[in-house]
Amino acid sequence: MPDPAARAHSARVVAAVRQAIVGAGGFLSLERYLARVLYAPGLGYYVSGTAKFGPEGDFVTAPELSPLYGRSIAAQIDAVLASTSGRQLVELGAGSGALAADVLNELGERGALPVSYAIVEVSAPLRALQRATLEARAAAHVDRVAWLDAPPAHIEGAIVMNEVLDAVPCHVIVRREGHWMERGVVAHGEGLAIDERPLLDERLRALAAARFPPHIDYASEVNPAAEALVLSLAQSLRRGALLVMDYGFPRAEYYHPQRREGTLVGHYRHRVHADPLLWPGLSDLTAHVDFTAMAEAGERGGLHVAGFTSQAAFLLGCGIVDLLARSGAPSEAAYLRAAAAVQQLTSPAEMGELFKVLALARNEDIEWPGFTLSDRTDRL
Repeated sequence: MPDPAARAHSARVVAAVRQAIVGAGGFLSLERYLARVLYAPGLGYYVSGTAKFGPEGDFVTAPELSPLYGRSIAAQIDAVLASTSGRQLVELGAGSGALAADVLNELGERGALPVSYAIVEVSAPLRALQRATLEARAAAHVDRVAWLDAPPAHIEGAIVMNEVLDAVPCHVIVRREGHWMERGVVAHGEGLAIDERPLLDERLRALAAARFPPHIDYASEVNPAAEALVLSLAQSLRRGALLVMDYGFPRAEYYHPQRREGTLVGHYRHRVHADPLLWPGLSDLTAHVDFTAMAEAGERGGLHVAGFTSQAAFLLGCGIVDLLARSGAPSEAAYLRAAAAVQQLTSPAEMGELFKVLALARNEDIEWPGFTLSDRTDRL
């Protein structure tokens, strides 16, 4: 159970959602609900200042597991930056700042530092956490980092999104007995409840109809906002590549007939749950990424798919085993801890298969060590 202060905060979030429901005529789509409980100023999960990462938070991301994750990805970033004269590095939603610190440290050792490292972050508490992490772990490079409210209009270099698209608010669309509905939230007693209303947005209906398996009752997410973000970044990228690391599937797997209730889940105190109304403002809510939709969005912006593979194959191709070998003697505690983290990052039973890497590039003259072992572009 949350402590009294946390419960009081969640109650304030519920009150704000109930007010929004009244303003919306009694029904708030899940997309609008997610936007409020995750991002509303002073209330939303990502902007409220509560602990999110690590043992004291709600989940652990790959950069928090081991610095070898960021150092491995730096090998691919190095190759992207080498193909551009601008050598800009832009990271969206930098989490705790661990990825930025490890990438900068590795690029520094390679003599391949970017001209600038821009972190696009809307949360003031997360900006403070990121700065503190960089000052503690990459002090020699922190002056190279700037925080922005929005991505630069023109980018020459590498754009990195690590577990960002899964947190973009999505719509949940339902087809039942041939009728199209949208799932949302209504007021119920003193709290909230899930409800469905007829889907009036023809654009959303067209997206769902083109992607859902035919002839069965089905519910799942569509996320035009995430697609629009990728499109916007693609249009901003003058030269270089966009790297997307996240959990998800290509479309044929995402909208599989057996996945009849979609992928939207919550994360609270390292437990996964299926109730989007559990402790609003305290619980992280995410949906898996439709990587086919993201590839299509990038292509609409003039990029091409340079590669798509599992996290395990990408990290192995980028040399994570070689980096592990430099962690010390195999009998030492530091090596054993690092090896356990690499196992978690690459094992198909843990993060190695569920997490994917998609690369969208503007130019052709980029080397791709991350896709040397496996490239599943044909599955998109």
